[in-house]
Amino acid sequence: MKKVRKAVLPVAGMGTRFMPATKVVPKELLPIVDKPVIQYLVEEAVESGIEEIIFVISRDKELIRQHFSHHPELEELLRGRNKHDIADKIHPIHKLAKFTFVYQDEPLGDGHAILQAELAIGDEPFLVLFGDDIVKHSVPAAKQLLNQFKGEAVIAVEKVPKESISSYGIIAPGKQDGRLYRVTGMVEKPHPDKAPSDFGVIGKYVCPPAIFEAIRQGAASKGGELRLIDGLIKLSKTEDIWAYHIEGVRFDTGKAAGLIAANNAYYEKKGS
Repeated sequence: MKKVRKAVLPVAGMGTRFMPATKVVPKELLPIVDKPVIQYLVEEAVESGIEEIIFVISRDKELIRQHFSHHPELEELLRGRNKHDIADKIHPIHKLAKFTFVYQDEPLGDGHAILQAELAIGDEPFLVLFGDDIVKHSVPAAKQLLNQFKGEAVIAVEKVPKESISSYGIIAPGKQDGRLYRVTGMVEKPHPDKAPSDFGVIGKYVCPPAIFEAIRQGAASKGGELRLIDGLIKLSKTEDIWAYHIEGVRFDTGKAAGLIAANNAYYEKKGS
């Protein structure tokens, strides 16, 4: 089995919930204390053993590329002003991993975004981290998933309250081994009374390379969008899909309340 070396971060979405703040600044660059949301995800991936990060961006999100680029002039300016502590925070960012950028020119779904990374991934398994889900735990959520990966897809889930079930993809859990479940079915945004469980899918996955063809063959959602969950449903016809009940506290930073809660949690951790 090949080692998982690469991660895809689909970050081409518009971030309309935070407009006008995100009219120019991508929502993934909104801060949690002193680092943008997306840097937490990159660090999560790197701490989990990932060597290359493939960002799927749109043309108006070049600021993400700039954030992960080297800025020697800024570092020199900061050191010249004796702000070595700040320069020391900035300097390692461009060296966290190998960064690759591909473009999604049309908003045709998260599955379509992942297809844009196919050439960069090649015939390898890979991690997928969506830009809204930050999990605070001593073991990175991505590492928790990778520890369960045996060649078949593993998706992160958490228990969600009944009133929120209709906002999630929900799994039907089968055979259980600790926090790992065999997935016997998946339903996108079901009515709470018809949901097969209260395990909601969150934005972290480990996928085999077969997912690319499964996404292409999966049923398109409303509006012709290609969705990763539809690809996983297609893939489940030929091989097992697994779900891991993630340990830790998740923050949905795609919503104002979640971003505020994450700031409070990480500010307390920093103790300053």
